[in-house]
Amino acid sequence: MDNRIIIQNSIDYIENNLKTEITAAELADTAGFSIFHYYRLFQSVIGVPVMQYIVYRKLIHAIYEIACGGKMTDVALTYGFDTYAGFYRAFKREFGCTPSAFLQEHPPKKPYKINLFQEEHIMITHKKITEILTYWNLEHETISDIYYEGNGNKNENAYYVGNEYVIKFTTNIGKLKNHMELSKSIERIGLCTATPIKTVNAEEYIRDGELYFYVTRRILGHQMSSKDIYEGDYPEKSRFVGEIIGQLHLALKDIDTAVNEVNLYESVANWAIPIAQKLLNLSDKECNDYIHTFGDIYDKLPKQIIHRDPNPGNIICNKNSWGFIDFELSECNLRIFDPCYAATAVLSESFTNSDASKLDKWLQIYHNIIHGYDSVVGLTNEERVAIPYVLLANQFTCIAWFSTMDKYKDIFESNVNMAKWLMQVWEKLQIS
Repeated sequence: MDNRIIIQNSIDYIENNLKTEITAAELADTAGFSIFHYYRLFQSVIGVPVMQYIVYRKLIHAIYEIACGGKMTDVALTYGFDTYAGFYRAFKREFGCTPSAFLQEHPPKKPYKINLFQEEHIMITHKKITEILTYWNLEHETISDIYYEGNGNKNENAYYVGNEYVIKFTTNIGKLKNHMELSKSIERIGLCTATPIKTVNAEEYIRDGELYFYVTRRILGHQMSSKDIYEGDYPEKSRFVGEIIGQLHLALKDIDTAVNEVNLYESVANWAIPIAQKLLNLSDKECNDYIHTFGDIYDKLPKQIIHRDPNPGNIICNKNSWGFIDFELSECNLRIFDPCYAATAVLSESFTNSDASKLDKWLQIYHNIIHGYDSVVGLTNEERVAIPYVLLANQFTCIAWFSTMDKYKDIFESNVNMAKWLMQVWEKLQIS
C-alpha cells in the first residue's frame, strides 16, 4: 500500500479527534505496524514525529477558536492541555511567541485539512534547521518563522536565521537552480536580490534526504504589501510597481539562462478554461470569443524571461534601492504577464477581505501599474489589446488550479469572485 494512504488515514483520524487523547500506539495499531516502524514511517512522510504533529494541530485549532472569541483557558482544556500554563508553554515553544502576541500579528485563519495527494507537505522542526545550519556555521543564530504579510499564512519552506539570513528548502532542485542562476545574474548587473551564500565547504546548497537547503542574506528594506499600495499616494506607488517590473524585465532580457518555456495561450485554452467554464457558469460563446481573440494575437506578443510571481511581497524597497526575491518560478512567458499578475495580486486583497470600497481604487491602481510598465519597456499595440485577456488568463489558471486544493479553498473562492468582477468591468480594463 502507498505510504501516503496509511499516513493520510492517520492525519484524518487525528484531525477528527483533536479534542481527545490520541496515542502513537493507537495510531500504529490502526495502521497495522509496530510503534517503532510507524514512528519512522510517519516522520518520513510528514517530516516531524507523530506526537509533535498532534500537538501542533491541537495548537493551531485552539488558537483559531480563541481568535474567534473562545476563552483561552476553556479552549486550552478542551484540546487536552491540563492547564492554560501548559498550553502557553507549548504554544510559545512551537511558534516562538505567546498566544496573545500571535493573535495581534495574524488574522484568524481556519486550519485546513491536509491532503497528501494534493500537495507536498513536509514539516521541518527548528531543531532540524539548527542541524542544517552547521554547514554555514550559523547554528547558534535564532530561528524564527516567516509569515506572509496580508493573509498571515506561515511560509512553510523558509525561516529567518538571526537578523541577517534566510534559510529555504525545497524538493525541486530545478526550481532551486532556477532561482540561483537568475538571482546571481540580477546581482551582477547591480540590482538587489537574495543570492545564495556558500557553505563552509564552498557549496551553494546541501541535500538532506529529499530536501535541498540553501541560505541567502536578507535584503535590507521594507517588503511591500497590497495594503501599502492602497494607502496614501496610491497612484504614485502603483506606477512605481509597474516601472520596477519594467526595469527588471530590461535586465532579464539580456540574461542567457535556460528556463522553462510556457505557452500561456495553450495552457489556458486547453486546460484552464474547460475547468473554469463550469465553475464560472460561462457560455460556450463567451469562452470561444475569448479563445479566438487571444489566440489571434498571441504569437505577436513579446516573450522573454519573467519573474512569474511579482506580487508586492516579493518586492523589497528601502530609501536608496529596490529589489526582487524568489525567482524559483521564473520562466519564459509573455512579458506582460508580470505586470498583470502584480495587478491581480493587489486586487486579491479586496476580495479576500470583502472590501468592495477598494474596487474603484483598484482600477486606477491597475492602469497606473500598466502605464508605469509601458513608460519603461514601451508596450506594443498588440500587448495593449492583450492585457485584459492576460488578466483573465491568470484568473482562469488560478481557478482551475485551486479548485482541486482543499488547502486553498478561500483563495479559490476569492479568485472566482475576482474573475466574475473582472468580466463585469471588462470595458474599464482596456488599455488606451
